[in-house]
Amino acid sequence: MVKRSLQAGLVGMKQAKRSFSLKGWTQENLAGEVNLKTRQPIWRFFTGKPVDRQIFLAICGVLDLDWREVARQPSTEFPNVDALSNVIPIHLGSRSIDELVQLVRSQRRETIQTQCGILNLLDTNRPVKIDDIYVDVNVLEEISSQQWFEIAELENIDPVQFDRIGMGSVEQQQISGMQAVATYSKLRVLGKPGVGKTTFLQHLAILCNRGEFAENQVPIFIALRDFAEESRDNGKYGLLNYIHQTFLAEGIGDPAIVDTLLKTGRVILFLDGMDEILNQDSTVVLKEIRKFLDRYPKNQFVISCRTAANELQLQGFIDVEISPFTESQINTFAQKWFGIFAKTPLQLSLDQSIQFIQKLELPENWHFRQLVRTPLFLHLACWMFHGQSVFPTKRAEFYKQGLDLLLGKWDEAKGLGREDGYRGFLLPQKLRLLSQLATITFEKGQYFFEHQVIAQYIGDYLRSLPNATLDPEELQLESEALLRDIETHHGLLTERARGIFSFSYLVFQEYFTARKIVASHNLSALDQSLDRLVSHITDRRWHEVFLLTATMLRSADSLVQLMHQSVDALVAQDPYLQDFLRWARQKSQIASPPQIFTTRAFCLSPAQLPNSTVTSTLSSTLDQGVLLDSALQDLLLEFPIDRNPDVLYLNTCYEALTTILVTIPDTGFYKSLQQLRDQLPPVNHSLQRRQDWWQSHYVNWLDQLRGTIAQYRNINHPWQFRPEQQQVLEGYYYANQLLMDCLNSNCEITTKIRQEIEAGL
Repeated sequence: MVKRSLQAGLVGMKQAKRSFSLKGWTQENLAGEVNLKTRQPIWRFFTGKPVDRQIFLAICGVLDLDWREVARQPSTEFPNVDALSNVIPIHLGSRSIDELVQLVRSQRRETIQTQCGILNLLDTNRPVKIDDIYVDVNVLEEISSQQWFEIAELENIDPVQFDRIGMGSVEQQQISGMQAVATYSKLRVLGKPGVGKTTFLQHLAILCNRGEFAENQVPIFIALRDFAEESRDNGKYGLLNYIHQTFLAEGIGDPAIVDTLLKTGRVILFLDGMDEILNQDSTVVLKEIRKFLDRYPKNQFVISCRTAANELQLQGFIDVEISPFTESQINTFAQKWFGIFAKTPLQLSLDQSIQFIQKLELPENWHFRQLVRTPLFLHLACWMFHGQSVFPTKRAEFYKQGLDLLLGKWDEAKGLGREDGYRGFLLPQKLRLLSQLATITFEKGQYFFEHQVIAQYIGDYLRSLPNATLDPEELQLESEALLRDIETHHGLLTERARGIFSFSYLVFQEYFTARKIVASHNLSALDQSLDRLVSHITDRRWHEVFLLTATMLRSADSLVQLMHQSVDALVAQDPYLQDFLRWARQKSQIASPPQIFTTRAFCLSPAQLPNSTVTSTLSSTLDQGVLLDSALQDLLLEFPIDRNPDVLYLNTCYEALTTILVTIPDTGFYKSLQQLRDQLPPVNHSLQRRQDWWQSHYVNWLDQLRGTIAQYRNINHPWQFRPEQQQVLEGYYYANQLLMDCLNSNCEITTKIRQEIEAGL
C-alpha cells in the first residue's frame, strides 16, 4: 500500500524554515503559491505533521528544496527492499513482551520527540523545546460545570472579589496533573482554550519517551484532527489502521507487533483535541474511539478536550479540569519565558522576569493578574512586557489582543479549520453579538445568568437580523445551539454550574460593554450611549467600563465633560454641601506653613513621649514630618470633655501644645496658643486643684482652643451630615476620583478641555 502522506524531519524543517524566511512570505502567501484554500497544510508542514504527498512535493518545489532531503524517512513512502530492511526483525515467539516494548520504544523515540518535544508559541519566530517552557499543572477533580448551584448563591459574590476564572470565593481541592495520570488509567483532561491541555499531553509523552514515566509502556500520541482528516481522505476511519501506518513509517512493519502490545496493555495512548474534530467527522471518530477502547481496554488512555464539549462522553473515563495557574506557577513560567526570549545574559533575563512579576503585583495591574492565570494570556503578557518593560497603559489593547486569540487566531495558529456554527457570522457580527450580550447582562448587574435567560438574549439578537426565523421553537433551538458554539469555540461564555453561565473573564464582559458604547453607529447614538454611561458615575461596578470607554474613544472630550457636569450636579441641590465644598476649596488653596515636625522640633525623645494619639502620631512620623493641620487635628482629639484630668494626662496636653508651638512663627496664632497653654494648671499643683480647674474652666478653655484653631487655620468646623448627605459626599468623592482616573488613562483629550476640568477639580 502506498502511503499518501509525507512529513518533514527535524533537519528538513530547519531547511524549509530557512528558505521560507529568505523569501519573506507569510504562511498565507505560501498557501496561495501552492493553490491552497487554507494555510492549515502549511502549518502542518512546518511542524512536522503528515501532509498529503502532492501538497508536500508542491511546497518543497516552491521553496526550491529537494523533497527527499526534507522528508523524514522518505523511503517508507514506496515500500521496497530498502524499506523492508528497516522493519524490526522481531519474532514474537522468541522474545518476551518486555523486550518487545523496549525495542519498539527505541524505534519510536525520534518520532515522539519530533511530535511532542517542540512547541510553536503564538507570534514567536522560533520553536521552543517543551522542557524549556513547561510548568507542572494542577487539576481539579470536581468539574465546575457539573456542579449544582442556585443562581442566588452566585449573585451574592462581590464583583470586586469576583474570580475572573474560577467560581468567586469557592475554592476546590487541586492535585497535580501527574498524580491524576498515575491514579486513573482512563483520564480525560478538560480545560478552556489556552490552559495547556495539548502541552500537558505532549509533556507526558516526552517523559514516557525518556523513561521517566510509564517506562514499560509504548507512548503513542495522536492529534485527533490529523486522524480525522487523513481518515476522511482515505474514506476509512480506523484507529488501529492509523497506528499501523504510523508504525510502518518508522520501520515497524509487522502488524502483529501493534496488536500484541495493545492486547497486553503495554501502550499509553494520548488522544489530543476531541473538540477539534469537525462536526462532519465527530460522530464516526467518536464511535471509532469507543470501539478501540472496547477492543483494547487494558491500555492507559489520556484524552484532552475543551470543557464545553461534554457531549463527547467516553465510558469509564475520569474527567479532571486543568486549574488556573497559581502565583508560583506564574513566577516559574515568567522565569522560563524571559530566559528563552530575552536574548540577554541569564542574570539579565532573570532580572526582567523579576521586574515583570513585581509590576504585575502592583495594584493598578490587578486586571492583568486575573487574566495571566491562563498560560495563553500569560504568554501574551510576557510578550508585550518584553517589548517595553511595562504593561500597556491602555488595557483595552491587551484585552483586544486576547480576544483576537480566542476568536480565531488561536485556532488558526494550531491549524484548525473549525466549522463555524455562528450561522456564518463574520468576526464583526460575532463581536456585535457578544457586545450586546455583555451590555444587557452588565446593565442588569448579572454576572451569572441562567441558561434560559442568556439563550433568550441570544434569541432577541437573532430575531433582529434580516431573514430571521419567527417560529418560537426554531428560534429557541437556534439560540441554544449558538450558545454552545460560543462556549465550545472560544470559551468566552462558560457554564459555571449546571445551567448557569457567565463570561469566563469578568473583564471581557466589561470590555464588550464599553465596546458597545464606542461602536455606536452615529454621533447621536454615541451621545445617548455616553449619557447612559455617565448615569452610572457613582456605581463602582462601572469603574473599568468608564476607563475602557475613555481609552477606546477616538476623542474622550465629550465623555469627560459629561462626567464633570454630572459630578457637579451631585451636590448642586444641597446648599449645606455647597458650603462645605466651598470651605474645602478655600482650605485647599491656603498654603500650609513651611514648618513641619522633625526630630529637632521635639521637646522630648520618642521614648519619653506619653502614649496618646498626638504623641504616638508624632513618634511614628519622626524624620518624615507631619503637616501642622494634621497635628492640630490630632491635638484636639487629646481633649475630650469626659476625660479624667490625672497628672500624666495634663502633662501630655501641656507638652503637646509646647511641641506644636515650637513649629509656629511668632504670630497671633502662636501667642493665642501660648496663652491657652499657660492657662493649664501648673505641673506642681495638687491633683485636687487640677480637678477643680477642670470642672470650672475646661469646657470654656476647650471652646477657646477650637475657636483659635478654626480662626487661624480654618479647620475643625463642626460639620454635621445627615446619612443621605454622607452618601452623596461619598459618591461625589468617588466620582471625582473616577474622573481623575479617566484623565490619567492615556485617553485622547484636547489640552484645553483637560486644563478646564483640572482647574475645576
